[in-house]
Amino acid sequence: MPLEFELAPGRMIGGNHPCFIIAEIGQNHQGDLEIAKQMIKKCKEAGADCAKFQKSELDHKFNKAALARPYTSKHSWGPTYGEHKRHLEFSHEQYRELKAYAEEIGIIFAASGMDSAAVEFLHELDVHFFKVGSGDTNNLPYLETTAKKGRPMLISSGMQTLETMRKVYNTVKPINPNFLFMQCTSAYPLNPEDVHLRCIQTYQKEFPDIPIGYSGHESGIAISLAATALGAKVIERHVTLDKTWKGSDHAASLDFEELAELIRRVREVEAAMGSFVKDMRQCEIACHDKLGKSVVAKQDIPAGTALTMDMLTVKVAEPKGFPPENIYQLVGKKLKRALEYDETVTGDDVE
Repeated sequence: MPLEFELAPGRMIGGNHPCFIIAEIGQNHQGDLEIAKQMIKKCKEAGADCAKFQKSELDHKFNKAALARPYTSKHSWGPTYGEHKRHLEFSHEQYRELKAYAEEIGIIFAASGMDSAAVEFLHELDVHFFKVGSGDTNNLPYLETTAKKGRPMLISSGMQTLETMRKVYNTVKPINPNFLFMQCTSAYPLNPEDVHLRCIQTYQKEFPDIPIGYSGHESGIAISLAATALGAKVIERHVTLDKTWKGSDHAASLDFEELAELIRRVREVEAAMGSFVKDMRQCEIACHDKLGKSVVAKQDIPAGTALTMDMLTVKVAEPKGFPPENIYQLVGKKLKRALEYDETVTGDDVE
């Protein structure tokens, strides 16, 4: 059984616990606090477990040249990349306000700490867990300092190799056992052929003592449902109020109707996964009693006859009799009584 742990007060993940659904608002709030609150509320209404943002301390995440780089994309909120990012970055006080609002309406608040300084702030903010974005997954010093905070960690694996993920595991595990990996491909939007859901199974085999999740950037909900069926214990999807808005993540996001549908379908898939034991279920008994087949006499057979296969056939019969899967056990057995053509053969009819 994969490891299970408490991700937030009263909310276990892994094992047989329900899939934890993260609605990632990220920076799809357009830098507007009221839009961000509206999105948190819609995450709650859709049934998500968590509304998540992305927190950066820009001078710690980027060097000066990266911030000064011209940014002329149609998605730009400023002439340089730094000005673009500053437009989308909420202050510490705004984050406190967003967290308080999420708690008020009853949804878990989280944010990816996009650099070590952001992790320090989120730790001070008392988030329940840390989300490590794919850009920091191979940042081993970041992982060490984050793991030492003692909070559960969700670690995405976009842009990484299995060898790197082994290093990540060996870095985090001795410090903090409460973490999971999330299969992720860092493309926005993500084409189906680039998803590689089988990596979920690779991780389950390679790291059997941690849960595995899925962070998706594809269109629609089908692939996320498949990830659930493969055993993903966390599903993370970007959400937006409008896929046509300026910003590179909107096209790779779900609208809130899609999010609600995803959550409904995930719960259906979880219910459908059921037991590892294959047996006749209680709900099948009525169908079996009506249409289940039995062995019957293919001809009149005198008492004392040693049965052969050409004397027997299989039909829906009244009353129920010898099950078809055991028909070969009847060959060579002697009848205790005569059977007429089409009569059910029961266990009591043979020696």
